[in-house]
Amino acid sequence: MLERIAATRYVTPLREGGSLPGVVEADDLGTYVVKFREAGQGRRVLVAEIIAAELGRRLGLRTPELKLIDLDPQLGVREPDEEVQDLLKASTGLNLAVDFLPGALGFDPLAWSADPVFASRVVWFDGLIHNIDRSWRNPNLLVWHGDTWLIDHGAALWFHHNWRTADPRRPFDAGDHVLAPFARDVAAAGTELAAKITPELLEAVTALVPGEWLDGEPGFGSAGAVREAYADHLLRRARGPHDWLVRSGQKAPRQGPGSVGEFWRGGGR
Repeated sequence: MLERIAATRYVTPLREGGSLPGVVEADDLGTYVVKFREAGQGRRVLVAEIIAAELGRRLGLRTPELKLIDLDPQLGVREPDEEVQDLLKASTGLNLAVDFLPGALGFDPLAWSADPVFASRVVWFDGLIHNIDRSWRNPNLLVWHGDTWLIDHGAALWFHHNWRTADPRRPFDAGDHVLAPFARDVAAAGTELAAKITPELLEAVTALVPGEWLDGEPGFGSAGAVREAYADHLLRRARGPHDWLVRSGQKAPRQGPGSVGEFWRGGGR
């Protein structure tokens, strides 16, 4: 299970993206980027963060440590920003804390080059988890102590916004991926990583998601059933043909909508 801590002070909001995460200090004397349960994108974003980041960590990719953090209703009382105050009050209880990496710099493909093996692994991994949010416009990579760290996986696993259309063969276009120019053998990386993805591994990763964030998911009778659905989807995607990973200009096998935009324009059909 993820360690559980309590927030002691709200420091400052991070006004990047639409979810308004905040820097928060906790009772373990640590500082964290907290993603709030009642932010506009909802609890599924926190579920995706846990599953994607913890799976990546177990596959040998660097991701900041995650913890569950309790928010006291009094924490936001003195917050002068009304939007932040409302978010803190609405998110009383359990939220997600991501270890803050002090002094980390955002990955800039014009300033840093990526190791080809590392780049190939990340491209394949993002295809596995349907992560559409690691482009040159928004790399979601940090350079810290000479290593490159993967952050912000809330946009991954986007099929869970409409489970009835979830498709393990849905194409992933890697042409816009920030590390695609550095990747040399994505197929070999996929073979290597897929061999490590077992039912036991996926069971362990999905078990880290709090049941209260899965209860009430439409179409499922229990939190356990939702965990099984995530694990089954990822196992089938890893173990099946990897022709879902394509580059721009290649013809992708059509198994339903091929992008988030197309998914929503078609009402999820």
